[in-house]
Amino acid sequence: MSSPADAVGKTGGMADEPIHGCIERWHQHLRGQLPGGLDTVLHEECIFLSPIVFTPQRGREITKLYLRAAGGTLADADPNGSGASIDTSGDGGGKFRYTKEICQGHHAMLEFETEVEGKYANGVDIITCDDDGKIVEFKVMMRPLQAINAVHAQMKAMLERLSS
Repeated sequence: MSSPADAVGKTGGMADEPIHGCIERWHQHLRGQLPGGLDTVLHEECIFLSPIVFTPQRGREITKLYLRAAGGTLADADPNGSGASIDTSGDGGGKFRYTKEICQGHHAMLEFETEVEGKYANGVDIITCDDDGKIVEFKVMMRPLQAINAVHAQMKAMLERLSS
């Protein structure tokens, strides 16, 4: 089976569209293989839209905080941002895994599955990048409600820990 990194150039549009390099760097970050980490993939004025928090979170630093907390909650990632047990190949080898990708132009939708407190969680990361391939908007949507409630409790605790 090919990896999402292989599929990125095959899911629609031209391979030179900025989203393709952006998503490849995102996958490298998730594997802990991106020099510079999130700073190299996030625009400094990035907006993060959470399935839990109503207000958009604005700026690279707060986006990094939310993404690190999400990684620690959804994927058993190191909240300091050094990678996670994330299956970017789609073969089921990790707790969190991307199952589908749609990439075109400046936009990507990455569907994921994971388990939180024994509850199945399914969602999508909707990513928008600029012409330089930097993420300017990162939106997360999830289902079902039981999983969202579990994520909410864990994210709150993780954000409090990371903020202190």
